[in-house]
Amino acid sequence: MTEVADAVTQAMTPIPGVVPPPDLEVVNMSKHFGTLIALDNVSMKLKPATFHALLGENGAGKSTLVKCIMGFYKPTSGQVMIDGRVCQIDSPRDAQRYGIGMVYQHFTSVPSMTVAENLVLSRYDSPGLINWKQEYQELTAFMEAAPFKLPLDATIAQLAAGQKQKLEILKQLYLKSKILILDEPTSVLTPAEADEVLGLIRQQVTDGKISVLMISHKFREIMAFADEITVLRKGKFAGAGRVKDLTVSEMAEMMMGEKREPQPVKKVAHREPIPVLEIRDIHANKDNGLEAVAGVNLTVHSGEIVGIAGISGNGQRELVEVLAGQRPATAGQVLVNGEPYTMTRAEMDKHRVFVLPEEPLRNACVPHMSVAENLALRTFDRPPQAKGFLLVFKAIHEMALGLINTFKIKTPSPETPVGNLSGGNIQRTVLARELHSDHIKLLIAANPCFGLDFAAVDYIHGQILEARNRGVAILLVSEDLDELLKLSDRILVISGGKFAYESKTEEADFAQIGQSMAGH
Repeated sequence: MTEVADAVTQAMTPIPGVVPPPDLEVVNMSKHFGTLIALDNVSMKLKPATFHALLGENGAGKSTLVKCIMGFYKPTSGQVMIDGRVCQIDSPRDAQRYGIGMVYQHFTSVPSMTVAENLVLSRYDSPGLINWKQEYQELTAFMEAAPFKLPLDATIAQLAAGQKQKLEILKQLYLKSKILILDEPTSVLTPAEADEVLGLIRQQVTDGKISVLMISHKFREIMAFADEITVLRKGKFAGAGRVKDLTVSEMAEMMMGEKREPQPVKKVAHREPIPVLEIRDIHANKDNGLEAVAGVNLTVHSGEIVGIAGISGNGQRELVEVLAGQRPATAGQVLVNGEPYTMTRAEMDKHRVFVLPEEPLRNACVPHMSVAENLALRTFDRPPQAKGFLLVFKAIHEMALGLINTFKIKTPSPETPVGNLSGGNIQRTVLARELHSDHIKLLIAANPCFGLDFAAVDYIHGQILEARNRGVAILLVSEDLDELLKLSDRILVISGGKFAYESKTEEADFAQIGQSMAGH
């Protein structure tokens, strides 16, 4: 497929009658959210009729950059230039006027409506009264010339995932967008569907009809379809170049920086670790029915932190949800302490399994309930917090006061709704509930520090390490590679629902981790 990229790095010969896309340039773009600098003086150029990939780890600033281009965010400083002229883009409607359209990671079509209805609905100038006879004539002519063919009368609910993604792209072509921004456009597609969709888009680029800026983590797709890359790291420009001049290793190094050694932490050696969690050939599906976890095997021992690295969307969320009892496995078996484990509340209590899930406010808390009530979700039906069927609110309150003090939860009172707390304090609340027991045997943690400040991160890391040192088996799933290198005893990479790499952390090959994360 490198021939595809090679062919278009040369000067393109315009096709008669085809209006070429404009030149897009981002100049010294910065975006601050309070004290957080999400984007720091970034410049990038998308040449006409080229396929440009935007790379970076999660949190590198990619989405912030494209949202500034699209007018979702107003940049703190910097400019968007079209054909050398500064453009004021305050909304996606403004972006559309300049011929810029975005295909989002998640589908935006209305499931109960037809393809034709969704296409008309996508227009900013959709009339209040629609002449469907005329619309169908125009839509039929459009579909005949389009790179993707979809039945106009089919409802979105009837379409496969690949067809739904094609429709998202067709919307932008229907709106006559000349610059397409694609946000992880293949995250819900099979490899064959991904190659088909990107191949057809690539042909539109080669024909000089559109330019593409694609956010992606998949080196295979970048090597096959992209002409140039721009790499962001921690909100800053980290490199750029032509794909034909770069190797996968060079791109991975740009993306993640120089080799980083694990930060020293105090770890207690355990002489006779025993298997606590055993995952045997587990399979699980995504919400759309496609396979997310494709037969993984893993053992976590007492006093050990096993870290799972991976780009979001490669099956780690579904794996954690299986272990937490929030998603059924389609095949395989899980053992805890040598016994079959079916993830019920009773078995979690029996085997002393505790979970710090991703997005705790959605997955681990009841937002309108108080901090004290959320802290008691594991113990409210047992003495001293319950007598028979009656709750002892005094005991619930006293336990909450102790945990609030021990885990330094900043809340006006134990009766404050947990949804009113900051993200860091919501995470501390869940951490307090899950870690305060001295009898914990297994902890499953998913992105426990996502979006938290440095103080909160250090605190949570300390609590996880303390649990590890007293013999708790810990499965740590994180998109923060530095976090995994710091805390883990062993590190694995999940890609495409399978483990693609495994080693002891001190022996980890940093370049290989980066390539495995990118599915190469």
